Amino acid sequence: MFSSRNRQNAAFPLWCPFTAAQSATVPPTNGNVEQTRNARGGRGGKRGRGRRGNRDGQDRDVSLSKSMSYVLRHGANQMGLQMGTDGFLFVEELLAHPQFRSYSVEDIERVVATNDKQRFKLRSHPEDGRLQIRANQGHSVQVMDLDLKPVVAGSLDCPAEAVHGSYLHNWSSIQQQGLSRMKRTHIHLASGLPGEDGVISGMRKDCDLAVFIDVPKALADGIEFFCSENGVLLTAGDTEGKLLPKYFSRALRLRPTRSILPLQ
Repeated sequence: MFSSRNRQNAAFPLWCPFTAAQSATVPPTNGNVEQTRNARGGRGGKRGRGRRGNRDGQDRDVSLSKSMSYVLRHGANQMGLQMGTDGFLFVEELLAHPQFRSYSVEDIERVVATNDKQRFKLRSHPEDGRLQIRANQGHSVQVMDLDLKPVVAGSLDCPAEAVHGSYLHNWSSIQQQGLSRMKRTHIHLASGLPGEDGVISGMRKDCDLAVFIDVPKALADGIEFFCSENGVLLTAGDTEGKLLPKYFSRALRLRPTRSILPLQ
């Protein structure tokens, strides 16, 4: 599934998971940028740049982060934005879109720098130096050059276990059918549970189900795993996009108290 360009030699840590949006615009939860700009007085909306609090009282940085996640993971093409095969999009083109005109380069740089899960990466284009941005993982569109590091069986950076976060109402289906990448390109796994040392991403904080995967066993069956730049383990699963229950090593109910769930 991945080209040789994925197999980079860059240094990584010891080792390193929604459904695609249903419309071609940023979801309504991000607020109506045009109405917000008009409410502040003036089409340019410059007084609002860098300030927090939109008309719904939602933190502007959270709103911007959600909007960027949608565009960079799912909706760039539908919104008329050109994303490269490496997932990068020019920041100036993003800010020129009506959905982002109330934001500035400084806003984007701040959101990228302060994002607790390190979802985004900024870089200067290697040829002309123009600022670009991409999502590190979570795509429903094919991105071939994400600088993913392959996990090799038997290597020091091959984990014995990785964990996928979900919700208890999904457990009956997961228990019988396994984990599915669904409309995304990968199943996401973390190196541990949220709050554990070194775990910054790979699972939503509100998950109440944790499914642990025997990584060496899956690798032995030819299932590929890759590590993203922010430490998330990614796999496309088998030919049907799944990690079958035979690769589950254990499962935990996380709330209200932690307890072991039977695998069968």
